[in-house]
Amino acid sequence: MTRPLPQDPAIQQLMLQAKQSQLSRRRLLQGAGLGASALALAACAAPDGSDANDISDSDNKLVWASWPSYIDEDLSGRSPTLKAFYEETGVEVEYKAVVEDNVGFYLTMKDQLSLGEPTGTDIICVSDWMAARLIRFGYAQEMDAANIPNKVNLTESLASPDFDPDRSYSLPWQSGFIGLAWNAEEYPRGVLSVDQLWNDDLKGKVVVLAEMRHTMGMLLLAQGIDIAEENWGIEEYKKASAVLEEHLTSKHILGVYGSEYLEKLKSGEAIAGFARAGDVAVLNAQAGYEKFKFLLPGSGGTFFTDSLVIPAGAVHKASAEKLMNYYYEPSVATEVVEWIHCVSPVDGTLEYAIENFPALASNQFTFPNATAMSRARTFRTLSTTDDQSFNAEFRRITGKG
Repeated sequence: MTRPLPQDPAIQQLMLQAKQSQLSRRRLLQGAGLGASALALAACAAPDGSDANDISDSDNKLVWASWPSYIDEDLSGRSPTLKAFYEETGVEVEYKAVVEDNVGFYLTMKDQLSLGEPTGTDIICVSDWMAARLIRFGYAQEMDAANIPNKVNLTESLASPDFDPDRSYSLPWQSGFIGLAWNAEEYPRGVLSVDQLWNDDLKGKVVVLAEMRHTMGMLLLAQGIDIAEENWGIEEYKKASAVLEEHLTSKHILGVYGSEYLEKLKSGEAIAGFARAGDVAVLNAQAGYEKFKFLLPGSGGTFFTDSLVIPAGAVHKASAEKLMNYYYEPSVATEVVEWIHCVSPVDGTLEYAIENFPALASNQFTFPNATAMSRARTFRTLSTTDDQSFNAEFRRITGKG
């Protein structure tokens, strides 16, 4: 299958030179003096992994890399649905909660991906914008739709993103809301707006997220920018990033974190900050009561989707597809949602929840109605220029990304 060249001009030029001079892939990686960040994201003419040696028939194992607290768990920390999957299929899944943020995780496997070699994982969970990047660079394997008949249960609103119109290379795992969270015991007055995070009595107790789109999305919304629209750019972005820089420099913000921000909230080092609604629900479940509060401020929150991708070089592709199919059964999908309180991409989960988990079915951050959705915006798809500019500015300020 022919794939488009990456849009970065420097990368395009390098690949054209490589084609003209028949450079090897390894020489391409070493040549032209591209900066580390450009090399990290370059496609490097890598194979899409579709001809990888699939040993699913002879080796009933599977490695799944995902985010912490992103699957159902019993008191021993094991997943009941993964246990049921093993009993049903005989495939043993090693679930690795190693994704703290998209960029950091990508950098751990970029060298193998660029060479089409196994990364040590067979299925990964990343945010849609990262899935788009992997697909564009040929780092994702095309899925065999015949192995995923339950794909028909994919909700229509997520079925045709611009980066994967047929969802041939990615399948949504969960969606969710980014908003404000606070420790209700330590801060009973609450945090009702982004501006209130900067209250003097919260100095050194605020966390923000290492995902650029999450943190900057909240800050842009607070300044009246509709992040889903195309009518804003680097000028507006820098006005919002100046707020972030100010509060990081003054040490009002405790830190910029991936999933480890949960530990900061649990330990009491942090009292408030930006958070995922599902994470707050998990924190409260672990505490045994509603210790933490979550809301979408008047300026709005952000809405994100994380998707499953089979990386280039994965050697258990058919088993990975079997896993995806299993989790697209509405009853199984709802079991997961009952634990992590995210928004399932699987049609039929609401009906199952109404019958089996009525309290869950009424949760507007898990089964949002039109009113709830109107208060959240999805960060627009970025052009190559904006993507580079926005990430460079965020990295300059935070050291992340």
